[in-house]
Amino acid sequence: MLTSLPTDGADHHPLAAYIAGLPKAELHVHHVGSASPRIVADLAARHPASPVPRDPEELARFFTFTDFAHFVDVYLAVVDLIRTPEDVHLLTVEVAQDLAAQNVRYAELTMTPYTSVVRGIPIEAYTEAIEDARVAAERDHGIVLRWVYDIPGEAGLASADATVGYAVEHGPSSLVGFGLGGPEIGVPRPQFAPHFERARAAGLHSVPHAGETTGPQTVWDALTHLGAERIGHGTTSVQDPRLLEHLVEHRIPLEVCPTSNVATRAVERIEDHPLPALRDAGVVVTVNSDDPPMFGTTLNREYAVAADLLGLDEAGLAALARAAVDASFAPEDVRTRLRDEIAGYALDATSAG
Repeated sequence: MLTSLPTDGADHHPLAAYIAGLPKAELHVHHVGSASPRIVADLAARHPASPVPRDPEELARFFTFTDFAHFVDVYLAVVDLIRTPEDVHLLTVEVAQDLAAQNVRYAELTMTPYTSVVRGIPIEAYTEAIEDARVAAERDHGIVLRWVYDIPGEAGLASADATVGYAVEHGPSSLVGFGLGGPEIGVPRPQFAPHFERARAAGLHSVPHAGETTGPQTVWDALTHLGAERIGHGTTSVQDPRLLEHLVEHRIPLEVCPTSNVATRAVERIEDHPLPALRDAGVVVTVNSDDPPMFGTTLNREYAVAADLLGLDEAGLAALARAAVDASFAPEDVRTRLRDEIAGYALDATSAG
């Protein structure tokens, strides 16, 4: 069983209403990992040979992970349900709608095109599907989406070769980052240096996962070999004072996902999460949801968790939201607009209080 709070915990938090209305940016959220139970069940019904259950209660049990390796297995089972461009488009629209409903105004959605292409979706069709969904999401829900293409580490160098090709040769102008996900154990970061070098030369930002289920050396490797500008997770950085000093000095943000870390057993209990120690060391931290339906969470809930862990009031939550905007790769006009929205919302809340 998960040791984190139930999903509706955020609804009963003293600052729930404030969090719900706060304009936010989401920097670490996975496309397939954001598939809602309804969409997963619908896709499973269309593909009955899949091990993914259709019943909501069985699906909840399916999404209870014993460790990170088990999570990867479950994640890939859901990936296997995305088999057509129409599936990709539907999922993207659904994810954008769910984010917008939480007043997320900007999101960098981590995409793994390799896992769709190897299942038969041409990269051109994949790109068209997500771009059509992006335009529709901004038009219909007012949310600005940008993409991060990530290498699925468990698929090895062949997936890295393909992914950087998709990014450089087929990537739309809305592609802003290049990442690396999947397991850290047994997937050394330095082997991907040429891929990140090519992506960075093409103008993409380096945002690999590191220091989630392995120690600080993985973060050092991401910084040294991959030119990381932000670190996905990075929570074990807290074990290395020199690394903390480096992150602080160079203002390298961490994309922290508290509930995810408990769900995958990277952190034993939410009370043990290193987020406060990272903040106290002066590291730039942002709070994100990772794979929210799989972990029984939302971005709003992660803000409630962060409020408790960090002792934040309304002003502190607004500062946390600004930190995500500042750490984003959003167009400058979007960043300015969102900063103004957050400031206006905070001011109105103070006046109302």
